Amino acid sequence: MKKILKVMLVIMMAVMVTACGGGDNTDSGDKKETKLLIGISPDYPPYESLNTKNEMEGFDIDMTKELVDIMNKNGGNYSYEFKQMSFESIRSSVETDQVDLGISGFTKHDEWDVEWSHKYNDSKQVALIAGDSNIKTAADLEGKKVGAQVGATGETCAKDIKNADVKAVTDVKVLVETLRTGGVDAVILDYAVAKNYVDNSGFKMIDQALLEEENLIISKKGNTELMNAVNKALDEFVGSDKYNELKEKWGA
Repeated sequence: MKKILKVMLVIMMAVMVTACGGGDNTDSGDKKETKLLIGISPDYPPYESLNTKNEMEGFDIDMTKELVDIMNKNGGNYSYEFKQMSFESIRSSVETDQVDLGISGFTKHDEWDVEWSHKYNDSKQVALIAGDSNIKTAADLEGKKVGAQVGATGETCAKDIKNADVKAVTDVKVLVETLRTGGVDAVILDYAVAKNYVDNSGFKMIDQALLEEENLIISKKGNTELMNAVNKALDEFVGSDKYNELKEKWGA
């Protein structure tokens, strides 16, 4: 009888230990939150810019919130924080693990050693000109002073214009102000960005594509786990009513 009681006691203790162990596994199995640091250059309305309260706003800002919400719905546990930096420094920050993602109206550069997302918008490079400019077509840009953002595809387009005197600077706002004061004859920008200045600041644009392209997100080369999660969320977002709502809201 004593042996039976001892055996039963051992079994009961084993069951209790197993039950306690199961609870610990559940706790340890909870996904730890991953905070994503996102490089962004808020000088590119309507994608990203600073409002009068010095707060970031724009299509990319709203899109990021939607993407992270979808990634969490898909089983992730992500939060995020934007890190403001110049456009041309985002790429190197991604490559050196200083930020996890770059979201700033990027377009494809085959020579960049990064992971590229699926597209989230169609785009094209166009020329923004002064309201009283006599430039009519892209051919009229030959030999002119042309501004572009350093590291952007607009800089490549500007350099492809025959005999153009290219002025490349970091900040798009500085570029546009230089155009306003006559320092350059045209600025090469993404269509949505150029249209934003046309609608709100009295400029004109040559609605003739210098380059057709797509907007993408970047991550460090080899970080396929994160990019796969981003792409899955992007595919869902782009097919949603919210995507169309935000495109209409921001004119992106």
